Amino acid sequence: MRFRRSAVGLVVATGVVVPLAVAAPATAAPDRAATQASASVPAYEWSNAAISGGGYVPGIVYNQTEPGLVYARTDIGGAYRLDRATDEWVPLLDHVGWDDWNRLGVLSLATDPVDTSRVYVATGMYTNEWDPENGAILRSGDRGATWDASPLPFKVGGNMPGRGIGERLQVDPSDNDVLYYGAESGQGLWRSTDAGVTFSRVDSFPNVGDFVPDAGSGNSYLMQNLGVLWTAFDTTATSAGEPTRTIFTAVADTDDILYRSDDAGATWGPVAGAPKGFLPHHGVIDEAGRFLYLTTSSTSGPYDGSDGEVWRYGLDDGSWTNITPAYRPVGVDFGFGGLTVDKSDPDTIMVASQIQWWPDILIFRSTDRGATWSPIWEYAYPPEGGTTFLSRYEQSVDGVPWLTFGKDAAPPVPWSEPAPKLGWMVSALEIDPFDSDELMYGTGATIYRSDDLTAWDQPGGKIHLTPEAFGIEETAIQDLVAPAGEVDLVSAMLDLGGFVHDDLGTVPQSFRAPYFGGGTSVDAAGLVPDVIVRAGTDGGGARVVAASTDSGASWTTSPAADGATGSGTVTVNADGSGIVWAPDGAAVRHSSDGGVTFTDVTGLPAGARVESDRVDASRVYAFAGGVFFRSEDAGAHFAAVSSGTLPAENLVRFASTPGALGDLWLAGGSDEGGVYGLWHSTDGGSTWTAVEGFDEADAVGFGKAAPGAPGPAVYTAASRDGVRGVYRSIDGGATWARINDDEHEWGWIGADIEGDPDVFGRVYLATNGRGIVVGDDTSAASTHEWSSSAVYDKGDVVSSRGAVWVASWWTQGQRPGAKKNGPWQEIAATPTGVAVWTASRIFDTGDVVSSGGSLWRAKWWSRGDEPGSSKHDPWDRIR
Repeated sequence: MRFRRSAVGLVVATGVVVPLAVAAPATAAPDRAATQASASVPAYEWSNAAISGGGYVPGIVYNQTEPGLVYARTDIGGAYRLDRATDEWVPLLDHVGWDDWNRLGVLSLATDPVDTSRVYVATGMYTNEWDPENGAILRSGDRGATWDASPLPFKVGGNMPGRGIGERLQVDPSDNDVLYYGAESGQGLWRSTDAGVTFSRVDSFPNVGDFVPDAGSGNSYLMQNLGVLWTAFDTTATSAGEPTRTIFTAVADTDDILYRSDDAGATWGPVAGAPKGFLPHHGVIDEAGRFLYLTTSSTSGPYDGSDGEVWRYGLDDGSWTNITPAYRPVGVDFGFGGLTVDKSDPDTIMVASQIQWWPDILIFRSTDRGATWSPIWEYAYPPEGGTTFLSRYEQSVDGVPWLTFGKDAAPPVPWSEPAPKLGWMVSALEIDPFDSDELMYGTGATIYRSDDLTAWDQPGGKIHLTPEAFGIEETAIQDLVAPAGEVDLVSAMLDLGGFVHDDLGTVPQSFRAPYFGGGTSVDAAGLVPDVIVRAGTDGGGARVVAASTDSGASWTTSPAADGATGSGTVTVNADGSGIVWAPDGAAVRHSSDGGVTFTDVTGLPAGARVESDRVDASRVYAFAGGVFFRSEDAGAHFAAVSSGTLPAENLVRFASTPGALGDLWLAGGSDEGGVYGLWHSTDGGSTWTAVEGFDEADAVGFGKAAPGAPGPAVYTAASRDGVRGVYRSIDGGATWARINDDEHEWGWIGADIEGDPDVFGRVYLATNGRGIVVGDDTSAASTHEWSSSAVYDKGDVVSSRGAVWVASWWTQGQRPGAKKNGPWQEIAATPTGVAVWTASRIFDTGDVVSSGGSLWRAKWWSRGDEPGSSKHDPWDRIR
């Protein structure tokens, strides 16, 4: 087992920064929010909540001259290098920012076999109108630690059909300053002669390709020309330091799939006798045996491919031999994707079916250059009758349990889909060029690895497969919630549904009963964090909500939202007694029985975004089309309370402050003719004030208060004074600090941001392809113990007798708590962020406190008046 616990898990185990220094009302006066940390610049370390994979890995690329050096590319999550010391993949493109988000799509990767510190990636997300930017070739001279960019005059489709074909980007192994790149969309073949600094089109190359996945679909995503696909080099007749003379380049043209040059790319011609009718997905040259191997498929992939072949071409005699494995266990054909030749034993080659959805993919192995093949599994029919399953593998996903996709683990048996499966969409299939026992292959969800591959060739031998994607975090996160208490984080995401993380460093099982094929929204009750709700699409395609009262251990499933086009957003009110669900394209609905039944609400349009007050169970909020709505009866009825100030276009996210009634923050908008920024309301959304300095903002959330601060830390993904980043305020929005840097930006991070209610400074970011990013403030320090000789100014924070205190004015020698109306205020809060009433603390009108097991709201300024102690005290009991 190669799964490793991440360092984040260790932080979780020891992550309490200051006892009792938890959040209190954000409505408190700013002059009481000052802390010793307010003037310092926080220092952050960044990692991921462990999921391990979660998306398509279309490319795995071993360096051919340096043992152990291997890279992986993903379609939306960047590129990675395997750290052999830890068996974890290191992300290489986290510097990609908001404006160049498309560079997290990696269509191809090349590692230099001469100067092995060099690595290149072809980046860009889409070639259709979804991506407004052109692509680029990024180059690194330090294995991906730093990068320079060479912009291209056309788009690159790292997340387009055919992204598993390749590799399109190749370094000439004889002259490593020469690179070739096969472009999409009719742009042809491109070449660099200066190690990737500049590229120019190879005008002599005769075919730009013409294959379009579905020209008549009307869907621009399926109407793009796949173009020029990959290049392979035969260096036998070339001296080192000179450009390779014999080059093969494949094209997405089912009539002329392969071209050859014998003069270093000066002239080209189609290879005589090349197979027709299929696309050449992969090509590998075996110089020792003097062969070029091809896998082909009837379609571009990665989701399809109903037929295909495997071919062997003689480099010297020009002969073509069809070596397609014949075995078809369920009687249907499939295309071929992954292809690898064992460099240590070139007689051995392996290929993989591009797609065989049911019951599982097939991987084939030959030790005689394709004359005969053995499949990784097959059905046998003994004389006594029946069907048996013969396997050449054993598979364990104990370290990544969600790979069973909601099912109980079950071994493969005849005519049944196993759990886990070997995979699907297998374009990347690679034997380590220095170790015949190491195999890695990519699937639509992970990388699998074997370290005993040659056992396949022994009578009765079995190889062992385990996930090898730890460090690769490729999920598209839609929503997050961090409940107080034992659960660290709950997520909603595309494809996998989401997770309850009890430990950030351990890969959990995904949501089950109901299993979600995709999740869009999660929430936890503000005062009862064990109550969690989630919205998503279940295994049958229905849009449903699930509710839990035990932190996700068990769930109640709602009726499906008939006619809904998406699962939308869901919220649970502060005490967990009511749920409001706003599915896309259908009426907003309300439940008061834990999600068993729902009735339509009044006063809200379909598609509204809903959130609950964190303190007042009767209040639920909603936003749609520039109008802010509020319910005073737990979500049964809504009324508009403000309009005309907030953004009416583009995405908007808003959130209610923990521990404060009616305190709201809203981020969103558009810079294309509309308002865009961050707003704050202290009256339940009736009025809003723009937060100065933010020219753009997209998500806002809250975390545990800084030591001595009366309100929670506020986090936002935003642009402030023209600088994009992740910002934090620990003084209720009076001042802000950027907490990320230019090397940690993660592309588009506008879906959600959440602070941790239990660990000051910890923040969670929802990314679109880099999973859940976790930030920890390494500069956060414990408060100093009070000293009788020290001089303290207003805002200084100390610890004394197990509590945290903040100075209200200059003081020396007065022990905190010694006098009722002395210079010190004791600051404490419940785990859910509600201020704990203390006799020394000053409260203002509207502040909410916890005292005697109840919640109280201040009617006027108060200090020392215990809630409920007299008939005329300044407190109203609210719960």
